[in-house]
Amino acid sequence: MEVRLRRVYESPSDADGKRILVDRVWPRGLSKDEAHLDEWEKDVAPSTELRKWYGHDAAKFEEFTRRYDAELAEPERAAALDHLRELAGQGTVTLLTATKDVDRSQAAVLAARLRGSGGPSRA
Repeated sequence: MEVRLRRVYESPSDADGKRILVDRVWPRGLSKDEAHLDEWEKDVAPSTELRKWYGHDAAKFEEFTRRYDAELAEPERAAALDHLRELAGQGTVTLLTATKDVDRSQAAVLAARLRGSGGPSRA
């Protein structure tokens, strides 16, 4: 299983496999054609409240991860995460986010859960 992380603004790569946006909000200034998505899995994204609390403050990432893990246990998000697991089991998936710090994002948390490990790995 290969799970990759990238910013949605980066040009697609042949090595991306399935390209899946995991943000709840559509990325600013990007058309759907430019995104080259296979899926937009917004149901797996953190809640608006958690996203706003975190504010991509690196000092809060550990607590964000703990709170996000709790949210991922909720039925709707758990089903979306299971869907990502299924896709990852079929081949390479690239989790996309608009966030500038991909390694401290919900995409990194999701990638770690899909890989069954704790740390992010960018491609």
